[in-house]
Amino acid sequence: MNPYHAQMRRLPPLPELIAFEAVARHLSFTRAAAELSLTQSAVSHRVRRLEAHLGTRLLNRLNPGLTLTEPGIALLPELTDCLDGLARLGTRTSRRLRVGAGTALSSWWLVSRLPAFLAQHPELSVELQPLQADAALPPNLDVSIAWVGDGEDALTPKQRPLFTEYVFPVCSPRLLPGGRALRDAGALGQMTLLHKASVSPGEWSWPGWFNRLGITTVHPEARELHLAEMGLVLSAAIEGAGVALSRSLLVQDALEAGRLVVAVEDFEPMPSTKRHVARWPSRNIGDPGVAAFVDWLEAEAAKTVARSDALIRRPALRAAS
Repeated sequence: MNPYHAQMRRLPPLPELIAFEAVARHLSFTRAAAELSLTQSAVSHRVRRLEAHLGTRLLNRLNPGLTLTEPGIALLPELTDCLDGLARLGTRTSRRLRVGAGTALSSWWLVSRLPAFLAQHPELSVELQPLQADAALPPNLDVSIAWVGDGEDALTPKQRPLFTEYVFPVCSPRLLPGGRALRDAGALGQMTLLHKASVSPGEWSWPGWFNRLGITTVHPEARELHLAEMGLVLSAAIEGAGVALSRSLLVQDALEAGRLVVAVEDFEPMPSTKRHVARWPSRNIGDPGVAAFVDWLEAEAAKTVARSDALIRRPALRAAS
C-alpha cells in the first residue's frame, strides 16, 4: 500500500475535527453546539471520539469551564488553518443555481424548504427568481418550475414531471360557524368569494368550481373581492376576508398550522387539470447540481402531497380539532 494512502487512512474523521476546533475556539460546548447546529451532547461525543482516535486528551474538563491541554493547544492553530483553507476552496468551487418559480409557489411553499436543500448540498447556492405568468423566461435560469397543461408534461432530457395538485376552497376557521367546515358547498355563495383578478374562467374561477360540483346558482348576496396575485388572495383568506380557491401545495403549511381550513366537508377533491414540471436548458442536461435540485424538489413535493391528502379529505375532523 502506498505509505501516503496508509497515512491518510489514519486521519481522524472531519466532523470530529470540526467539533473540536469549534469547542477549542469558544472554550464552550454550548457555544460550539449553537455554531454547528448540533446538540451539546453530540459535540461532546465527537470530541471524545477524536481524543480516542488520537490517543490523547485535548481538553481539560473543569467544573465549570474548559481549558486546552498541551496537545490541544498545539493542534488548534494547525486545524484552524486547515479548515479555513477548505472553506476558501469551497467558496471558489461553489455553484450557484438560478431557479425560477411562480411567485405564489415561491412564497408559499418553496422558500421555507430551501434551507433544507442547502444543508444537504453545501457545495451549492440558490438564487430564486420569481416568474410571472406568461412572461418570457430569463435566459440565465438553470432550472424553472413550470405549470403546464395536459400533453405538455412528458418526461424528456430537459423536463421532469413533478406533481399534480387539488383545487378546493379554504378560509380562516374564524369564518365558519363553530369552526366547522360547511356541509353545503352552495353556502359558500353567502360568503365573500376571493378571486385572483387575472384568472380565466375554469377551475380557478368560482363559477367554474361551482359548475364542477353541479351548483348552477349562487346566492344573490354573494360578495366578491378581486386581488392581483394568488399570494394576496391567500393572505386575505388567512386574515378572514373571505373564501379562496387554492391549490393543495400552496396552502399545505397553512392547513397544518391551522391558519386555514378546508371550507367544505364531504366533497371529492378535484385534481387540477395542470401539472408542475421542472425544466432546464440543453446546456444543463446531465448537470449534477441541476439533477440534485430536481431530485430534491420531486421528493419534497411528494412528501407535501402525501400529507395534504389526509387534510383535504377529512376537513370536518380537522376543523373541529
